[in-house]
Amino acid sequence: MDKGKPTDGESEEKIDILLKGTSRSFYLSLKVLPKKIRKQIGLGYILPRLSDTIADSRVGDNKILLKLLKQYNQRIQDKNSPLPDFSDLAAIQEDAAEARLLNDAVIPINYLEKSETLTESDRKEIRKLLDIIISGQILDLERFTDASGDKIVALTNDNELDDYTYRVAGSVGEFWTHMSLNHLLSITDDKENILFERAVNFGKSLQLINILRDLPEDLRMGRCYIPNQALHDIGMSAEELLESDNIERFRPLFDSYLDLAEDYLDDAVEYIKMLPKRQIRLRLSCLLPVLIGQRTLQLLREENILDSENRIKVMRDEIKKIIRRAFLLSITGTNPKKIKK
Repeated sequence: MDKGKPTDGESEEKIDILLKGTSRSFYLSLKVLPKKIRKQIGLGYILPRLSDTIADSRVGDNKILLKLLKQYNQRIQDKNSPLPDFSDLAAIQEDAAEARLLNDAVIPINYLEKSETLTESDRKEIRKLLDIIISGQILDLERFTDASGDKIVALTNDNELDDYTYRVAGSVGEFWTHMSLNHLLSITDDKENILFERAVNFGKSLQLINILRDLPEDLRMGRCYIPNQALHDIGMSAEELLESDNIERFRPLFDSYLDLAEDYLDDAVEYIKMLPKRQIRLRLSCLLPVLIGQRTLQLLREENILDSENRIKVMRDEIKKIIRRAFLLSITGTNPKKIKK
């Protein structure tokens, strides 16, 4: 063995540090996943997390970020392409974990290209996932090029919202399912098609919940993911969402998107019910985000989302209770929709 070349184990330890630093809720799911797919799923998270950090960086010129995203994806798709220099971008990060991710980008990339743990099919699915997610991030940057604290840019219609949630999250549900079928499960073709449909909605549900939860923060950066068409239909503009007193006018529309997220989340529950009961770890890893999502939706229905001073989130103490509940449900196979809080 080449003494200068890190082993899979050494790289996995470093990737785990990056994962732990850049994720809270996902890391909980990752640690309980079956070992056969844990490395693949972890890599399928950290590589898009890196592109997400690029896309969310505040450099004042989206052209710089677009160029870096395209160069990064080019390297992912072709190992002979050069890796862009992220050092300047890392230097301006406010979050130390995100700075470290940019500085250590070569570690997960090398693992993708050289690890003996991954099959060629794994590499193909990870590259496909990155290509879809980065296409959504590029589209997002281009769409909000002119957005700022002084100018709000909104999506045009629900089709744009649906397309975005698929690219950056529905595709993750597909990838997760590919890994499960390749390494853990065996089901009939007709059930497989249903499983993938529900997997896409599983991913969309979590992304839509994040979008609805982060509405005040996004608005103050000039980004509005509530489509202009939907706002126009209720006689409102994106700018009016900056005023917390407008919640009663906005509430029916906001609730309709909460209902959509809940419908998607119901599909996530059906997805879990399709998993064999013997796959306790896989079921548990899926249950955690579903239960956190259900609780977040409840909070969003109760609170004034337009009040930027009131950050809506599931608190750490509640997360601990959710973990215990998820463990019980994963063993018993009970439908989480029927369990009372």
